Amino acid sequence: MADEIVNRVANSKLVTIDLEDYYPQGERVLLDIKQWLFQELILKEKDFRTSINQHDWSQYKDTFVALTCSSDAIIPSWAYLLITTKLISIAKKVVVGNLTDLENAIFQEIITNMDVTNFIDKPIIIKGCSDKFIPESSYVQLVTKLTPIAKSVMFGEACSTVPLFKRK
Repeated sequence: MADEIVNRVANSKLVTIDLEDYYPQGERVLLDIKQWLFQELILKEKDFRTSINQHDWSQYKDTFVALTCSSDAIIPSWAYLLITTKLISIAKKVVVGNLTDLENAIFQEIITNMDVTNFIDKPIIIKGCSDKFIPESSYVQLVTKLTPIAKSVMFGEACSTVPLFKRK
């Protein structure tokens, strides 16, 4: 009888972290505020406030919102703050920027709050492939959080990892 095939990866002490497992559910919405500007260029405070007050904010319930302005208008900071006051009790998160900025902010919060005590003195693989968009900066932040505590950190899949860090 031939030698039995043994899955050494499954039997190892390697711990895999897949950031996709932490991906929060909820629609990502890009809210372009140019619709509330005069000729999509000029913010007139009274008209802007009227538009904000008449807008149906309920459509953003449990969403992640990125506030942006796609026109070349100069937007005062208070405009984004005013919109945020309408969204803060409805949306899961609000940022100023694009959808990548939104994902960066979401994952920054996730990784900051991540309990890493189970990873102390362990060899870690950070899974590199995912079906959902995970920002590169999230991986950087995760490596920064893991290197002080992990025995080693690798990136990729268990069958083909790239070594990143090994404690001496």
